[in-house]
Amino acid sequence: MTEGPTPQQIRRALARAERGAALDLNEATVLLAATGADLDRLAAAAAKVRDAGLVAAGRPGVVTYSPKVFIPITKLCRDRCHYCTFVETPAQAAREGRAPYLSPDEILDIARQGAELGCLEALFTLGDRPEDRWPEAQAWLDEQGYDSTLAYIRAMAIRVLEETGLLPHLNPGVMSWEELNRLKPVSPSMGMMLETTSRRLFETRGEAHYGSPDKDPDVRLRVLEDAGRHGIPFTTGLLVGIGETLTERAETIFALRATMRAYGAVQEVIVQNFRAKPDTAMRHVDDLDLAEYRAAIAVTRLVLGPKARIQAPPNLVDLEECRALLDAGVDDWGGVSPLTPDHVNPERPWPSLERLRSITATCGFDLKARLTIHPEYVVGSLQDGQAWLDPRVAGHVAALAGPDGLAVPGIKPTGLPWQEPDGGFESAGRTDLHAAVDTEGRTDDRRSDFGSVYGDWASVQEAADGVSRLAGARTSTTEGHAALRAAEKDPGNLSDEHALTLMTAEGDLLREVIALADHLRKETVGDEVTYVVNRNINFTNVCYVGCRFCAFAQRKTDADAYSLSYDEVADRAQEAWDLGATEVCMQGGIDPELPATAYFDIAAAVKQRVPEMHVHAFSPMEVVNGTARTGLSIEDFLIKARESGLGSLPGTAAEILDDEVRWVLTKGKLPTRTWVEIVSTAHRIGLPTTSTMMYGHVDNPRHWVGHLNVLKGIQDTAFENGGTGFTEFVPLPFVHTSAPIYLAGVARPGPTLRDNLAVHAMARILLHGRIRNIQTSWVKLGVDGTRAMLNAGANDLGGTLMEETISRMAGSEHGSAKTVAELVEIGAGIDRTVRERTTLYGVPTVR
Repeated sequence: MTEGPTPQQIRRALARAERGAALDLNEATVLLAATGADLDRLAAAAAKVRDAGLVAAGRPGVVTYSPKVFIPITKLCRDRCHYCTFVETPAQAAREGRAPYLSPDEILDIARQGAELGCLEALFTLGDRPEDRWPEAQAWLDEQGYDSTLAYIRAMAIRVLEETGLLPHLNPGVMSWEELNRLKPVSPSMGMMLETTSRRLFETRGEAHYGSPDKDPDVRLRVLEDAGRHGIPFTTGLLVGIGETLTERAETIFALRATMRAYGAVQEVIVQNFRAKPDTAMRHVDDLDLAEYRAAIAVTRLVLGPKARIQAPPNLVDLEECRALLDAGVDDWGGVSPLTPDHVNPERPWPSLERLRSITATCGFDLKARLTIHPEYVVGSLQDGQAWLDPRVAGHVAALAGPDGLAVPGIKPTGLPWQEPDGGFESAGRTDLHAAVDTEGRTDDRRSDFGSVYGDWASVQEAADGVSRLAGARTSTTEGHAALRAAEKDPGNLSDEHALTLMTAEGDLLREVIALADHLRKETVGDEVTYVVNRNINFTNVCYVGCRFCAFAQRKTDADAYSLSYDEVADRAQEAWDLGATEVCMQGGIDPELPATAYFDIAAAVKQRVPEMHVHAFSPMEVVNGTARTGLSIEDFLIKARESGLGSLPGTAAEILDDEVRWVLTKGKLPTRTWVEIVSTAHRIGLPTTSTMMYGHVDNPRHWVGHLNVLKGIQDTAFENGGTGFTEFVPLPFVHTSAPIYLAGVARPGPTLRDNLAVHAMARILLHGRIRNIQTSWVKLGVDGTRAMLNAGANDLGGTLMEETISRMAGSEHGSAKTVAELVEIGAGIDRTVRERTTLYGVPTVR
């Protein structure tokens, strides 16, 4: 490296590190250059932080490792990293008599041998998406009946769990949010090295990552964030010495820290040193110097802090040099195999456990075996009720873990069933939902994991500050009139700037926008106000997603947690039918212990009891949960749900269809593209949906315009395919009273009256010609607010509900049910006729 901070700069930064002060980026960069006596001081400061962390974790003086087998599923890859010898071409594999992928028998043979030798982890390693580059890979997958490499990985992980008991650790490189969601149920942990955040190494010809699409730092950071949102214990790290500058190295460490703090899911950070390999483009590059490696480890420890687990691979240095790594703050040796080589670094054999144990002991530490999921996450899942583990792999982990979360000494794994046992969705906890909530708000009665489930509030506040501002000058009268004339001429096809001008309108301009919206409403649907007689059935409030606006969700162990059995759901549907309802709207929390077929069984239970009842159920987030639990594609899941009795989907879980806003509002919810894919798929197979937007929290009017434009695009596609698409649009004002994001001081207290009028009116204008019905929520707005929205473009009152838990638990003060007479009175107050409709806006059959 060529950077050279002055001795004074190094010593000033060292003094701060020794005092325990938080290092900034510049100080970390300076310390990465420490040598000699300065490096020894740096290492000692890092070791002190490491030791404090081990004491706090309840295992002072313990260094861990994972006894594993290394299963190279495929060595094909679409990337071209300049230092890699793991990757091969199909021709190379064929010359050596190997198929593009290990077969199931080969995978299980390696796993069984490892289990016999006392291994506990099956590390699945492979290249990124080989089928995207190599036709031979796709042909092999097609022959075996898998549509992708990751589908094959999922199936093999299940086989390993069931037939050997080894815990899969999946390392397939870049994964999408959806793919992480599908793989979490088959793997206690996953991993992907960040390596570096240097765009220079990615974008510059001849540098280490040039020509490797999966080494885009932004893409890899997104994977870490998505893993955090899913609550997946995730291993990552940096690769040191591949041409990055000291500043770039420090930036990578700080990027890892940001992800750790935001989500708490980074279970381990590997600091891996570059070793040059023959037959690679970087074969003439020098190996990373030991002193530089020690400095990288020490700075990583100091920046990440005592809670971090820092790993250094013991086979990438000489064994005696492992002492220097321990002295610099390492507390984990990673996976060590008695059976298989390090296929990524085959020239560097694993040290024997006896020698590694001896070296560790000479530094004053005990070497103990852990599982692939680190002890804190084992204890958090199995003892504290946190959702780091999917229930279908929790039993496999529990069979191998001691009370401290480490591996039971000397234990050997045995296969266990992966799928949950047969059985229904049993009732648990409260079923008297009205007794379960203080309608004045729940500020003193938060869910028990309030401090952890939502992530780091400081990070949330920083993100919120970045999205909540609306740039731009105040709208001039001329601009306002020009935008209004454009809306009058072609309301459904306004430019974004004209739409934003009208969305931010005030005073006379707002009154003109409202008048135009009311005119379009009358022109489109007439003066009738409609409603549906329905019942909301929130069949469980157990949820681990971490939506920061939601006061409904509970942990299973919380006093207010409940789940209804299938019979109880059917009973409520029957009661609703007997009272004149034509629809049940069913949504629930994302409970990781739901049986795989729960959504199908719930719909079927209603249809079996009340065949004529319309089942309007399961938000896109629930669909995602269902696909992960069943292994079905989105389309196949929706088809099976329709066959089970589903009639339409609520377009909830939308919030704001802008990921910057979504990741402030939620930690683990689906991204915008997935919401769009689910509702579009539903439309394609003939399932109509509603659409919603929750506004007035950390968003701004530009987001509202963008959200409506997304809905327009989806509806245009539905019309092109001859479908119904969206039946209605429902603006949902944010209810702040008990929302965690408001209690944490991040969100504002809901929209103003001006905001509500603008959103309803502009929804009518921008969606003109696409979505006929604009619904207003009496639950959130009350009678007077509802009447105002009916005069600003809305035409529908939604449902009588009979039971509405989610808004009530958020602090809504406008009740949870309306009689037909009360809905009629809302319309009468503004001289409008009120008429009953069906879910799909037909006329109900007279009974």
